[in-house]
Amino acid sequence: MATTLFHHADTLLHDMGLGHPERPDRIRAILARLDGPDFAALERREAPEATRAALERVHPAAYLDMLDDLAPRDGTLVRLDGDTAMNNGTLAAARRAAGGAVAAVDAVLGGTCANAFVATRPPGHHAEPARAMGFCFLGNAVVAARHAQVAHGIGRVAIVDFDVHHGNGTQAIVWDDPSIFYGSTHEMPLFPGTGARSERGAHDTVVNAPLPPGADGTLFRSAMEEAILPRLEAFGPELVIVSAGFDAHRRDPLATLRLEAADFAWVTARLMDVAERHAGGRLVSVLEGGYDLEGLGLSVAAHVATLMGRDPGSIPAIGLSRPDRAATSS
Repeated sequence: MATTLFHHADTLLHDMGLGHPERPDRIRAILARLDGPDFAALERREAPEATRAALERVHPAAYLDMLDDLAPRDGTLVRLDGDTAMNNGTLAAARRAAGGAVAAVDAVLGGTCANAFVATRPPGHHAEPARAMGFCFLGNAVVAARHAQVAHGIGRVAIVDFDVHHGNGTQAIVWDDPSIFYGSTHEMPLFPGTGARSERGAHDTVVNAPLPPGADGTLFRSAMEEAILPRLEAFGPELVIVSAGFDAHRRDPLATLRLEAADFAWVTARLMDVAERHAGGRLVSVLEGGYDLEGLGLSVAAHVATLMGRDPGSIPAIGLSRPDRAATSS
């Protein structure tokens, strides 16, 4: 079985205005990097829109109705906060992002693909149950986790988040749920200000491993090995969902961590190992952040190559020299 890429052109329609870092070019950069003979074996499917029922397992009906009511029908922007805005393509994109995660779960649990990467936007891990924030509207990873439980009878789902920003929304949604593990590495202090080690969830199923500004791949790997992975192993997930943010790459303009594409390949392989031991290899990866286009493309290529069982170092494009963010910021 192949690794499957889920995407839809609707995710290019969401646009929060000139100069916003969460922009359609993020997806274009990913698709361009995954286009070519090195990724010819990657199966590609369209991301459907999430159903209302799937979304209401995570978000109150009143919140979903509010998004419908606020969505502009013309070319205007409606601002929900200083970072987060809706245009007339936002809701379609957001529903495809959540729906792509759900479809990936169906494909992996249905045995029609080995694992999956969902290349959609907007991201989701900052979306709280009834609040859009931090570029996010719907909690894509948690929507997928709850779908796995309801539609496929999965008991324990793990969400592992290596975005440079803490997933406050994911944490808030699963805080009281003993059946969902949430583990996060992230830079601290940094937006949104949550994610301290002391935040453990009502059932001790939340694990935060904050990293100091400027931390490199060595510190990141240590945090994963010492804080996240042992607790993940003990939890014994029947499905692993990855909140795959690539803004911890050293080129990214929104933070100061200094990870390389090889670090994302490493953590992908480690999470695949856990999934193999506990979940029959069942793993779904959902795109979160990553705002330097070169760093994003390189990191996603390394991530997807690893999901495909390939050595990322064998793909020439991943090994290109990469200047510091101060030299170029896409």
